[in-house]
Amino acid sequence: MKKVLVVATPLYPPEAGGPATFAKVLEEELPARGFEVRTVKFGEVRHLPKLIRHIAYARRVREALRGADAVLALDPVSVGVPALWAARRAKKPFYLRVGGDYAWEQGTQRFGITDTLDEFVTRRHFPLPVRLLRRVQLRTALAASTVMVQSRYMKNIVIAWGIPEAKIRVVPNAAPEVKQTLPRPQLEGAYLVSIGRLVPWKGMEGLLKAFTGIAAPQYLVIVGDGPERERLEKTVRNEGLSGRVIFTGNLPHTETLGYLAHAEALVLNTRYEGLSHLLLESLAVGTPVLTTPAGGNPELITDRVTGLVFPYDDVNAMREAVQTVRDPALHAELIKNGKALLARFTKEKMIDDVVATLT
Repeated sequence: MKKVLVVATPLYPPEAGGPATFAKVLEEELPARGFEVRTVKFGEVRHLPKLIRHIAYARRVREALRGADAVLALDPVSVGVPALWAARRAKKPFYLRVGGDYAWEQGTQRFGITDTLDEFVTRRHFPLPVRLLRRVQLRTALAASTVMVQSRYMKNIVIAWGIPEAKIRVVPNAAPEVKQTLPRPQLEGAYLVSIGRLVPWKGMEGLLKAFTGIAAPQYLVIVGDGPERERLEKTVRNEGLSGRVIFTGNLPHTETLGYLAHAEALVLNTRYEGLSHLLLESLAVGTPVLTTPAGGNPELITDRVTGLVFPYDDVNAMREAVQTVRDPALHAELIKNGKALLARFTKEKMIDDVVATLT
């Protein structure tokens, strides 16, 4: 008899993000491992007013738990809290996957937090809303049978929250299997690409400033959307980059991969990553990665081996990396080494780890 797993996810394709990708892979792969997967998507209640949407979502999770064996929540707050309530009401095991620090993300976007995540987890004095969010994500994680994280870096962050190490299991993201010809964007000229939510820690402002001093490639394509977009578009105008910087907004996954596959390089000027699925995708399609040593990035990218590494927001270092990666021999070496690395991040291994956690 198949075990029934309810997956509570904050994002689901065509929405972009780690939880969306992870939820889809579970749906596709777990049935062959003896699981029936019931996915409960937060996007289906997001149009409702705050609080009401969480109550409605909790009811959906509880309904999905009828006859199910367990629930797995893919974040500790927006879906984690309602899923934990439903699991307790149904007396079912509750598992949690933590892809990032929700309190830090909200604090950075909404409450003026300027600390890095590493600084944030060592401090205790913050605005009341941030303290409440920290308490909520901690209590959700403490209530979980097991907490899954995607990198050693995130394991250390969750330990810093106060979660016992014995409760934490590292389940790295899986590299995608690219079996189709990806569409080539209709751009006349070479381009760099950066992909992600337009939020402060993704460093798009610094990337734009770096690009002002780069003559080639001709274009910078920014794929994604978010609260920073209007400000970034203003920066493009102020820096005289109109016509050279292209904002695509959110795109279907295949189109996003098309932009990635045909770029000279992916530039990710980030100060916070758990274990970026985007970096795995870039290695899989054969596009060199230029990024920072933030978070879990060093678990994938070694300077001049699987990519080029520069300090966060270092404009001159970004420019130098863009020029360095254009060397044909280095470009080819980075692609070769990146593809070799992917043998450690297979879909089969990720699913093995998930199944081992749930059984």
